[in-house]
Amino acid sequence: MSNNERRQRPGGPDVLVVDDEEDIRELLEMTLIRMGLGADSAGTVAEARALLEKKTYRLCLTDMRLPDGDGLELVRYISEHCADLPVAVITAYGSMENAVVALKAGAFDYLAKPVSLEQLRALVKSVFRLPGSGEAEGGKDASAFLIGASNAMAQVRQLITKLARSQAPVYISGESGSGKERAARAVHALGPRAQGQFVAVNCGAIPENLMESEFFGYRKGAFTGADSDRDGFFQAADGGTLFLDEVADLPLSMQVKLLRVIQEKRVRRIGETEERPVDVRIVSATHQNLRALVEHNDFRQDLFYRLNVIELKMPALRERREDIPALAEALLERLARQAGMPLPALSTQACAALCDYGFPGNVRELENTLERALALSGGDIIHVEDLALEPIVGQEAPAANTPGDAQRSGLQDYLDAAEREAIVDALAQTEGNRTAAARLLKVTFRSLRYRMERLGMKD
Repeated sequence: MSNNERRQRPGGPDVLVVDDEEDIRELLEMTLIRMGLGADSAGTVAEARALLEKKTYRLCLTDMRLPDGDGLELVRYISEHCADLPVAVITAYGSMENAVVALKAGAFDYLAKPVSLEQLRALVKSVFRLPGSGEAEGGKDASAFLIGASNAMAQVRQLITKLARSQAPVYISGESGSGKERAARAVHALGPRAQGQFVAVNCGAIPENLMESEFFGYRKGAFTGADSDRDGFFQAADGGTLFLDEVADLPLSMQVKLLRVIQEKRVRRIGETEERPVDVRIVSATHQNLRALVEHNDFRQDLFYRLNVIELKMPALRERREDIPALAEALLERLARQAGMPLPALSTQACAALCDYGFPGNVRELENTLERALALSGGDIIHVEDLALEPIVGQEAPAANTPGDAQRSGLQDYLDAAEREAIVDALAQTEGNRTAAARLLKVTFRSLRYRMERLGMKD
């Protein structure tokens, strides 16, 4: 009977262990068996590929250094040929650069040598909670968190579904109010950590002298006022996700400490001498340009690369104007329910005005606008005047249209202005007769009416 055959449970192998050191393979296999899992082992890339061609596994653990290649080669092979198989890499102590490269190549997570059995068990448990369909328990998908049928949002949702199955750190970029926290919640809720805590932290709202105690916790008596033991954000998020919003606001001293916790996956409370393991997925976000901050030495480059393993860019609302009607409807429904008011309808002109507005504050500004309109409308219909939209400096439509205007103001604004000018001229020629104006413009009456509503042109 072969070594692999002796290590199988009745249901067959669950995990493929790839390492050229027999004692490490033995340690990993015995730990997996105690967890009720079967394991196959391989000592080379070639042996691992041969097993992958014959059998189906639920997890692969591979060392980064192998006699006939490296773990990165195996990660890429699995990404191409076994896309549903999570693979975690084992790196030498202090070789975080290799781990980051592997995560970018598609690795699910990493372990550092000497392998901590606590971290191994946590990693394995998180993998075997993975939903088989890529959706969270209960059948939700990213559309439950992010509304919109635009191509931009479809791409965001597609990427979130992929990210949810990984443990790699995610960096979410985008303007203020574009939905970065909602995206982070979707990554958490659609992945294996959905049953764990989602802890959101606004890094810019914590006083610098309290940061260490807030993030790592403290022991009773550690300092004046510490009258009881207290866990920090990392302990609260253990087994779940820690969302670091406005991470660019962290002072450099805290960046160093955060970097160490991310690398070692261990945290020490203030006043204690021993570190404790934590199993936390890091998702970070900021509206600032982190790369520019790194170039100006305002943000640590090594921390940036640890956080920015995979980037998710949230589009601005003006880049997905076609989503505004659906967003407005959903927001109005929630706001009316919270206020205990009947749900009003948006007039066609009001909806068109919202679609034409630039929304520098993105979805958050849209929500504020609708909340104000709900209070001001006093009826069952919200009109344009209820929205009280303010002109945006620098975004007014050009008075005259030349080809150079398209480059200065943006193509869409240029086209809108040209279309508006043509309609106004046609209406002037026909003395306001829209049927005749439509005939003059060689469009249907219905098309002309739609265009006027979209451009916010009153009857």
